Amino acid sequence: MQSLDHLPYLVIAALTLGLAPFVPEPHIWEKLKMLAAGTLVRPIDMFDLALHAAPWVLLGAKLARMAVKAG
Repeated sequence: MQSLDHLPYLVIAALTLGLAPFVPEPHIWEKLKMLAAGTLVRPIDMFDLALHAAPWVLLGAKLARMAVKAG
């Protein structure tokens, strides 16, 4: 978990890699809508969701770790 402390660019990664491509809508949003609709069935789509969600998950873990350390 200490490796999260050494990742200062997670916000930039989440906003760029996590949302790219931006047009016509963020890719992760499209994949989340597919997941909610039950149409996320192809392995490539599952991998794509994991790839675009990874920066957001790491950012959330880092923010949670910072909150625990502060409190």
